This record gives sequence, structure tokens and C-alpha cells, in this order.
Amino acid sequence: MSETITLSPNPANKCFGCGGDNTEGMKLTFEQDNVNRRIVGRFVLGERYQGGGGFAHGGIIATLLDEAMGKVCRFREVRAVTAELTVEYLKPVNVQNEIIVEGRETEMKGRNIFMTGEIRDSAGAVLAKSRARFVVIAQK
Repeated sequence: MSETITLSPNPANKCFGCGGDNTEGMKLTFEQDNVNRRIVGRFVLGERYQGGGGFAHGGIIATLLDEAMGKVCRFREVRAVTAELTVEYLKPVNVQNEIIVEGRETEMKGRNIFMTGEIRDSAGAVLAKSRARFVVIAQK
């Protein structure tokens, strides 16, 4: 397996965040870092996703974190759904600036996979962070 894999939007998937078959979706592309077992995405959101004042809508921030953490399930080759998601909004996310979104696993207990995620600006300042619990529903 290569060190990184590009996770482009699947043209048959209707997911709002990462699907390629959703005309209103975000069509997010991530990288799977197999060395550090993390998922990373780099984005400039643009005005479409602002809540006001040039800053990202809180729901979009939660979506980005949920998408990154959800993709971490690939390392276990399972399908899992979000059961709990907590977001700490630390600083406004400017929709015109590049951001880095990262997700990683912290623990697995039974069918529960616990994750953390964060959004940073290009200087490395943490703008938002999250914790989540995903529940495995099937093997891939």
C-alpha cells in the first residue's frame, strides 16, 4: 500500500460532503495518510459556505470534521455511522483562506470507534476541534 491515497469524490455516491453524484454537495477530496493513520484535506471553502461576515457556517465546520473522521474508518475496513459529534469552535474560519482538516482514531471499544478532528489555518493555528463516536454497522 502506498504512503498516501487520494480520496476523490465517488461519482456514484450522493453524500453531501464527499459524494460526486450530488449537484448541491461539497465534493470534498481528502488524502489517506497510511503512515500516520490519519485523513487530511485542504480546502478554500468560498462564499457559498459562509454563515456571515466572511466566516464559515458552523454546520459546514461540523460537516468537514465529520467527513474527515468518518473516512478514518477506512483503516479498519468497516462502514460506520456517526453516533455522537462534539465540536469546539475556537476561532472563526475565513471562507477565503486555505484550511487543513484532519481526522484520526483515538480508540476502539467493541463496535465503537472514537475519533478526534481539527481544522487549522495555513499557519497551524487550531480553529476548531472535535470528538466523535462512530458505530460500526458492517465490514467492507
